[in-house]
Amino acid sequence: MNIAFNQSRFGRGLLTCFAVGALLSAPFASAQDRSWGPKSVQITVGFATGGGVDLLARMIATELQKRGMTAVVENRPGAGSTLAAAHVAGRPNDGSALMMINDSYALAPAVYQKLSYDPRKDLAPVVGVAYAPMVVLVPAQSPHKTLADLVAASNKTPLNWGSCGSGTAPHLAGELLNIAFKAKNSHVPYRGCGPALVDLLGAQLDFGVVTVSGALGHLKTGKLRALAITSAQRAPFLPDLPTVAESGAADFQMSQWQGLAVPGTTPEPIRQRIYEVVAEIIQNPEMQKRLLDLGYTPASENPAQFQRVVHADIDRMSAIAKRLNLKVD
Repeated sequence: MNIAFNQSRFGRGLLTCFAVGALLSAPFASAQDRSWGPKSVQITVGFATGGGVDLLARMIATELQKRGMTAVVENRPGAGSTLAAAHVAGRPNDGSALMMINDSYALAPAVYQKLSYDPRKDLAPVVGVAYAPMVVLVPAQSPHKTLADLVAASNKTPLNWGSCGSGTAPHLAGELLNIAFKAKNSHVPYRGCGPALVDLLGAQLDFGVVTVSGALGHLKTGKLRALAITSAQRAPFLPDLPTVAESGAADFQMSQWQGLAVPGTTPEPIRQRIYEVVAEIIQNPEMQKRLLDLGYTPASENPAQFQRVVHADIDRMSAIAKRLNLKVD
């Protein structure tokens, strides 16, 4: 089965979106006005601590602190980040409530039968922050040295694999791997990439599919081994790691976007100010380097651009989930 994620079938590739050409579409905040009103803000993350989404939220919170704001990261893991989304949708619309979202937000409407919020209306994307592929990982002591080794073993005996949660992009990528290689590996969902990585480190899973940003530190120390990356091309920060497509699943490609959203009723001027402040943070050369070192491709789409990315992916993920007959409740 052809599982390509190409423009002709599912729309634009996530890593080739239009962020770069429009980074400077709005003026940034001046040095004297470096916030958007509230002195205290809360960034909600729909996953447990230790994963890539959580890490990125904390990096932004730290930079907001430097700008005189009190920024707190709150983790509300569970149900593919839908619990967190419902929570933020009901928060005040004064700019004090934000949510760090990734493409699990776009996948949720396709895999969950009922949502207590409207993903197109009740949350408003305000700034795209970064993109990241996923990696197929095994514990350091695993006998599997390549994805081909893993596939051969799984064809003999189904393996247990972990993801960052049911209804997340790593879950979807792992299911697509099963289809691509005609495997019947068993999915073990976690409440975030962090807990999945803990069990991988403890060799309680045969393999995992997680965001590269959360795993990169463990790869550098040799505590985990990456077998393949899900992006269309090899990543510059892991140049020797082959893609899934190179490893036998032609045209396979999938990467995650991450960004900030606010309650849907948040006034347009506040959304724009949040974008200006966060875009200034992301475009700082030191932050750019940190993001690249962590396995991210920096971006900073404005509210209109990021909303188009999110809404297009709601449609795209629906088509993919339908094709896989993927439901989680």
